[in-house]
Amino acid sequence: MKSKSKTIKVDALARVEGEGGIYIKVKDDRVVDVKLNIFEPPRFFEAFLMGRSYKEVPDIVARICGICPIAYQMSSVHALENAFGVKVEGQLRELRRLFYCGEWIESHVLHVYMLHAPDFLGYEDVLLLAKDYPAVVERALRMKKIGNEIVALMGGRSVHPVSACVGGFYKVPTRKELLALVPDLEWAKEAALETIKLTASFTFPDFEPEYEYVALHHPDEYAFNEGRIVSNKGLDIAINEYNDCFMELHVPHSTSLHSKIKQRDAYSVGPLARFNINFAQLTPLSQQAATEAGLTIPCKNPFKSIIVRSVETLYAIEEALRIINQYQMPDQASVPVKPHAGVGHGCTEAPRGILYHRYRVGDDGLIVEAKIVPPTSQNQRIIERDLWQFVPQMINAPTSELTWKCEQVVRNYDPCISCSCHFLKLHIDKE
Repeated sequence: MKSKSKTIKVDALARVEGEGGIYIKVKDDRVVDVKLNIFEPPRFFEAFLMGRSYKEVPDIVARICGICPIAYQMSSVHALENAFGVKVEGQLRELRRLFYCGEWIESHVLHVYMLHAPDFLGYEDVLLLAKDYPAVVERALRMKKIGNEIVALMGGRSVHPVSACVGGFYKVPTRKELLALVPDLEWAKEAALETIKLTASFTFPDFEPEYEYVALHHPDEYAFNEGRIVSNKGLDIAINEYNDCFMELHVPHSTSLHSKIKQRDAYSVGPLARFNINFAQLTPLSQQAATEAGLTIPCKNPFKSIIVRSVETLYAIEEALRIINQYQMPDQASVPVKPHAGVGHGCTEAPRGILYHRYRVGDDGLIVEAKIVPPTSQNQRIIERDLWQFVPQMINAPTSELTWKCEQVVRNYDPCISCSCHFLKLHIDKE
């Protein structure tokens, strides 16, 4: 009997910073090959940080991502403060959490409404969705704008903000400036509850693989900037032990590095990891909204990450309100920093997962060596594993439907703004 085989090949992503694609080979109704190709052009950030002053690092690394510049800034300042023995506490620490709240709100809302919801509602993109549901899209745009306003106030501008520095900020807002955000945030809290209800109404495939989830954990708060790196499989390490437990590796089909836990394998970072590990640190309202949305601990269905992102949006809004309402403007915008030779490690929770930075600094305060591991590369290996396991469930579906679902598997992780877009072309080779 002649064997039947088909190849699903997506050559490139539309509207991307960089390029990526999917290759899936099916033979006799069995998946025999899966490749997630992320073509990252050389950007040399780690290389051209070398020889630069530690003061320049936060503004340089912010340019790595237009969606998550604060995550890069916060991981860098924590790493450098770790190298210099600097501790930022009190209101300055709270302001950093507020800064992160703004980024989580704008990033999560962008993903939930603009990039992921069309998959569940059967639309090619948000423009077509807006024609039928203008009020929903208008709500999304207003919510995202509120996140942008927090970032702009804290950072001087909403894209690639410039206020963060090692030791704190160059400038901090007044209490009056922050209180002006409260009415919009109170509206956004109700909008976030509606968002959770909307995403909970979607239909999800029956798909619950086993994962090792990895996230920051802090006993007293839903971790943004500080904590230990823990997993649901027993990992529990300090941030400066990251390189002892994790490794990056090249794969033949991609110019992007994959990450794995040494002695084990792929792991998952991002909203599901945070939710499963840190549910107890959510506010009572966020916990209640999650429960009413049907989420359980553990939540292992990656398609339900859209609900979890909605819950995290609610939490970020609540946390922003808490910080603003108790805020007292500090006497100084930053604490003293005296550079010296050393090695520092930093890890914070970008919207897409943990973002690790390591710097070696000389006595003159110049960067000698830099290492940056973004959540995108950490999740690529697990995305491929999801495709291996998910495709057999739909092996007999029409190719167009299977292709749509494979794209959705990738978008579950919001691996980058680029990977969240629809794919361009599909080639099917039949033997």
